[in-house]
Amino acid sequence: MFATRTVFVTTNSVQTEAAPETAPYRYRWVALFVILAVEVMDLLDALVTTIAGPVIREELGGSYSLIQWLGAAYTLSMAIGLLTGGRLGDIYGRRRMFLIGAAGFTAASLACALAPSAGFLVGARAVQGLFGALMLPQGLGMLREMFGPAERAKAFGAFGPVMGLSSVGGPILAGWLVDADYFGAGWRMIFFINLPLGVFAVLGAIKYLPESRLDRAPRLDWLGVLFAAGGAFLLLFPLVQGRELGWPVWTFVMLAVGVISFGLFAVYEAGRDKRGLDPLVTPSLFRKRAFTGGLALGLMFFASLIGTGLVFTFYLQIGLGYSPLKAGLTTLPQALGMVAGFIVAGAGLAEKLGRKLLQLGTVVMLAGTVVLAGTVHLAGADITPWHMIPALLLLGIGMGLAMAPFFGIVLAGVDDEESGSASGAITSVQQLGGAFGIAVLGTIFFALLPGQVGQHVDDAAGALRTTLTTAGVPSDAQPAIVAGLRDCLTDRVAETNPDVVPPSCRDDGSAADPSVAAFAAEQVRAGFEDTTVRTAGVALLLLIAAFGLSFLLPRQGKPEDAHAG
Repeated sequence: MFATRTVFVTTNSVQTEAAPETAPYRYRWVALFVILAVEVMDLLDALVTTIAGPVIREELGGSYSLIQWLGAAYTLSMAIGLLTGGRLGDIYGRRRMFLIGAAGFTAASLACALAPSAGFLVGARAVQGLFGALMLPQGLGMLREMFGPAERAKAFGAFGPVMGLSSVGGPILAGWLVDADYFGAGWRMIFFINLPLGVFAVLGAIKYLPESRLDRAPRLDWLGVLFAAGGAFLLLFPLVQGRELGWPVWTFVMLAVGVISFGLFAVYEAGRDKRGLDPLVTPSLFRKRAFTGGLALGLMFFASLIGTGLVFTFYLQIGLGYSPLKAGLTTLPQALGMVAGFIVAGAGLAEKLGRKLLQLGTVVMLAGTVVLAGTVHLAGADITPWHMIPALLLLGIGMGLAMAPFFGIVLAGVDDEESGSASGAITSVQQLGGAFGIAVLGTIFFALLPGQVGQHVDDAAGALRTTLTTAGVPSDAQPAIVAGLRDCLTDRVAETNPDVVPPSCRDDGSAADPSVAAFAAEQVRAGFEDTTVRTAGVALLLLIAAFGLSFLLPRQGKPEDAHAG
């Protein structure tokens, strides 16, 4: 499982301006490669920590929530940054902001690679996301100006293959680099590989990117950004940390204040619009069914997609003990399926079927999730990556089919002068949905895990007593051993920091018996299996909600406004 990006032509400016009918820019094709380089950097960095997360946690220490934060910090900061990234380019120049974004992203990648602690790494990931949100919209805006109408489709068409290859190779590359341990760098190499790409992007931008900005640039709405960023963080933080902290009262207060912050954001934006000032998101958009439905659909869809990817990583690497490379290779069928889905959609289905293609893709994803959960449950301890190929192919194909028409369909329901604001908001919600999926599904997974492990110990208690009898343990001592092992296993998987040995697991001589140790390992594996299946049920509910919300969208999209990649 992995994160995805959707490339669209419009940026999050106040208005979308037509490309001038002038001679094409001389260095336009070289500039395209420069812009593609930062797209690859961004996509790889959205993918690599999902595969490398368990290894990073083992080296830097900390709880399992660190794995959640490695992804959530990046996507949340990018979601907030995308609200203003395009506008900063309109005001100060797209080339300048691209340079700042690419240089900052590269420097933040170096900081990630050299991170001395878990907190430092999470902070550097957040900085990466902010600079990524600054550089990505600029490249797309400049491409519209550099290429004439005859070549523009070819230029944007290059994003599909490049990003498809990145999606296929990203998890495998991450797993390979972690396992290979080049120069003793281990997981740090997944960030070091950004350095040559970043240097190429910066030098290429200096040499080949043109100056570009709007004649009438919008004014920044910093208070609106503060309301949106504060609300998102206040909601996300307790969702990730609440379980580990025991859900104190202040976590629920944070959730409530987060909701209030978004309410204040809506009121403030409406007032700013009435005063004739540039709002962060055009308030009239929220009166359009297609836009509000698209936001809700995007939130549900991407929360399910990204959250399930994290849960699948927990199952593969922690539950089954797969290496990062083996886990990356296991996800390959899904990546190939997604590329196939995009190719089929791009062959004319998106224009022909419109909303029905999005719904068909969601149904295929539902089927893939059901098949995956069934495979995990039925195969049990005998499961191999080969067993999971059909389910992962279905999931990937459904992703490609559903995502291809998504932006075009939502933008078809807004006016032309609102499309810039709408596209920025939708892309931000795509990232925000990923962050919330990581928070919610990850938290649900670890909340369910102790109960499932305990249930398996109870169900297999008879087999354990037989093992103890064979080992010569008196029958009157066996109930205490069974109860002690149950407490130990449930406490261990409930421990927020897996490096900490809970008191119930100390001085337990019975665990030293190889047969008892094998029994314990099997119950933990089975607990991960059942928890994965049950968490997949939550992902199913999110996809069902997305399917229902799809009926709020227009039947046909605007293919000239969106290009999936």
